[in-house]
Amino acid sequence: MLGFILLIVVMGIFFLAQAIRVVTEYERGVIFRLGRLIGAKGPGLFFLIPVVDRMVKIDLRVITMDIPVQEVITKDNVPAKVNAVCYFRVVNPNDAVNKVQNFYIATSQIAQTTMRSVVGQVTLDELLSERDQINQRLQQIIDQQTEPWGIKVTTVEIKDVQIPEQMQRAIAMQAEAERERRAKVINAEGEFQASQRLAEAASVLSKEPAGMQLRFLQVAQALSDDKNTTLFFPLPIDLIEGFMKKGKTS
Repeated sequence: MLGFILLIVVMGIFFLAQAIRVVTEYERGVIFRLGRLIGAKGPGLFFLIPVVDRMVKIDLRVITMDIPVQEVITKDNVPAKVNAVCYFRVVNPNDAVNKVQNFYIATSQIAQTTMRSVVGQVTLDELLSERDQINQRLQQIIDQQTEPWGIKVTTVEIKDVQIPEQMQRAIAMQAEAERERRAKVINAEGEFQASQRLAEAASVLSKEPAGMQLRFLQVAQALSDDKNTTLFFPLPIDLIEGFMKKGKTS
């Protein structure tokens, strides 16, 4: 009799342990009763019917998933290796359990195929310079694909883009040529502006001969600071004309 009572107590403790479930604040327990979906419960403590009920825990925190390196061909036929990181979380635990076998693997596969497709539609220059737009496009497409599974993709970021060494050298040469071109353009614009200012100054001085002489004296004063400088002062033609006229009349 005592053994029977002990057996009942042990079985009662076992069934009680199977019936009590506790889930934390960031988790939900999806309950199936005889194979039928009951719904998500939690957080906190609740009871299950042993043998009849089955629970699947789902983490609602943001999941960081590395998208492995993908070998792609850009729109301008440049081979590249691209990897990224994807941030997502479960917003509907019922769908995450009931509509997809493994939401993590499914999201990873969708992210990989989407990245190959999107990167293949842009050129290498766009991939390197317009990364924000590409990240946003990846996030929108992956989120649209995973929405029926109760998954919300918040961010997708391309981490690294690897291209062949020959292409790296070509890009470096192109960048150097572009810098030289800009330097020549800036130099030409500076010379053009300087020539305009000189032409304007010459036009003003041509109207005032005395101004030309004053400008010459200013330059001479600036050059006189150097003791080794020899200056030649031109004699104004107007001054000579007076003597020439007197010589002719005499």
